[in-house]
Amino acid sequence: MSTPVSVRNMAAVSKYLTTKNSAVAGGILLVLYFLKQRRKSAGLNRKKGSSNDLSSDKDGKKDRAAVDKLFFIRISRIVRIMVPRLFCKETWYLFLIAVMLVTRTYCDVWMIQNGTMIESAIIGRSTKGFKKYLFNFITAMPVIALVNSFLKLGLNELKLCFRVRLTKHLYDEYLKGYTYYKMGNLDNRIANADQLLTQDVEKFCNSVVDLYSNLSKPLLDIGLYIFKLTTAIGAQGPATMMTYLLISGLFLTRLRRPIGKMTVTEQKYEGEYRYVNSRLITNSEEIAFYNGNVREKQTIHSTFKKLVDHLHNFIFFRFSMGMVDSIIAKYFATVVGYLVVSRPFLDLSHPRHLNSSHAELLEDYYQSGRMLLRMSQALGRIVLAGREMTRLSGFTTRITELMKVLNELNSGKYERTMVSLSEKDATEKLTLIPGSGRIINVDNIIKFDHTPLATPNGDILIRDLCFEVKSGANVLVCGPNGCGKSSLFRVLGELWPLFGGSLTKPERGKLFYVPQRPYMTLGTLRDQVIYPDTHEDQKKKGISDQVLKEYLDNVQLGHILEREGSWDMVQDWMDVLSGGEKQRMAMARLFYHKPQFAILDECTSAVSVDVEDYIYSHCRKVGITLFTVSHRKSLWKHHKYYLHMDGRGNYEFKPITSETVEFGS
Repeated sequence: MSTPVSVRNMAAVSKYLTTKNSAVAGGILLVLYFLKQRRKSAGLNRKKGSSNDLSSDKDGKKDRAAVDKLFFIRISRIVRIMVPRLFCKETWYLFLIAVMLVTRTYCDVWMIQNGTMIESAIIGRSTKGFKKYLFNFITAMPVIALVNSFLKLGLNELKLCFRVRLTKHLYDEYLKGYTYYKMGNLDNRIANADQLLTQDVEKFCNSVVDLYSNLSKPLLDIGLYIFKLTTAIGAQGPATMMTYLLISGLFLTRLRRPIGKMTVTEQKYEGEYRYVNSRLITNSEEIAFYNGNVREKQTIHSTFKKLVDHLHNFIFFRFSMGMVDSIIAKYFATVVGYLVVSRPFLDLSHPRHLNSSHAELLEDYYQSGRMLLRMSQALGRIVLAGREMTRLSGFTTRITELMKVLNELNSGKYERTMVSLSEKDATEKLTLIPGSGRIINVDNIIKFDHTPLATPNGDILIRDLCFEVKSGANVLVCGPNGCGKSSLFRVLGELWPLFGGSLTKPERGKLFYVPQRPYMTLGTLRDQVIYPDTHEDQKKKGISDQVLKEYLDNVQLGHILEREGSWDMVQDWMDVLSGGEKQRMAMARLFYHKPQFAILDECTSAVSVDVEDYIYSHCRKVGITLFTVSHRKSLWKHHKYYLHMDGRGNYEFKPITSETVEFGS
């Protein structure tokens, strides 16, 4: 009666075991292939120079992401950021996870042994044995559940801790000085810093923790189950299974090579598709004014079609690979599974047939089959770890590139791709060295001393700029579009590098810029007036809310406080305030900060003349010297000098007289 049951169970276990081998076969080979690639890449790195260099390979290999020596150097540096000390919160979570992984492995072994005894008792019709081992299982359930919960807790907390550490480090570098501005306007190596700082950091941290879990426990499982199986059915069984998985995995890994490239292309097309949709949302008003909906629909459909065509090709490739996977890694593996599990039991000359009863043989079969199954599952997790490592190498490359660029920008270096130039232009640009000028911080004076005014690309706007302005002498800056007015202010604000000469100016905090479209921050009504100060900074300066109210009244914005009812009211102020109100709010902000110099860049274009007169009179009263960009004739009377740029490299800096006013008209 028991023999048919034994045969049926042997087939069931063997079939269940081999259904896992598709992932297993590919995984073993992926790991070996990665090790082979590491050796190749290590040789390349030794030839190319020091391995401590964070920069990627040159000559078109900049974006190559591989599991090689450079990958391990990069990730070790990032891990030192995420685990800064030997004894820290992250270390304790790593220890907790390791302990829980070992504990769970021994729980799995106990479950196999206890489950085998339960089924043996059922087949042997032993009520006493069944109750005993079932009670053991019920007793162990809370312990096993607790181990699994602690493991999940440790993994999730470690992911969060890693993300917090890395995010804080990157934002400390990104928001140091004007680095965030330089990355988007001076350096064009990284076009999507926002995605890197948010999505890629999260994925990187999740990937690192998952890799730690997916490698440590499977390796422990494999070692433990090989030892147990060798004791139970001899070394030949596990060795045969490992050999088959190794050979089939090598072959399948070779066939799967195009998947990596196709995945990269898929992500590229997905990114383009998201980008065209975000552009539609961002520029919806302008597109609506132009009635550009049909044209935008064509663009979106065209981008979406590229993505769909590629996905079709990818689906058919995976379809063909699925056929090969099924034949090699599933059905042939089934045959190998039958041979491995059944050989010791079908060999009647084996010593175990002489020394063991039929029930004991059945218990050995169940236990050996399940251990072989768990070993295969462990190999399958190593497959996932191999794929995760390849994915992690991509995130590591992107995070490392971000760290490198941030470090260089904070050191005053930047790179920008330039279009082809004529020999004359190229020679002219090569003579300019970013950061070669000298900035001298002195109060109450702005002086350009033989300073070239040039863009970050090296385009020269004015070859030799010389003028001096002391506190109390307002300057009107005028000239056609593209003549260099905004460039002058960017150099003054130290947003752009100095290409030579010297610039004498107050420190950054004593120079204030008011743009044509003022920035309204997220926060309360009070925050709009005191930005970038906080409420605590306001208290330290000894400025009361009543003084803030006077600033609003002076620019005719007192009604906003009355309407909102409180300084602590939070609104989307970019939408709540009109264009003129935002400009007047910016002037109230200027009164609050009282800098030595202020740059007004067409910032009163939406303000009435009487309010404008008050603004200039009040600035003179409190000692704020103004650089004004404006085409309003009414403003000439408020300035002592004018700086005129003609857009062809020439400029004039002269006192304002009656003739000047006529010229400006």
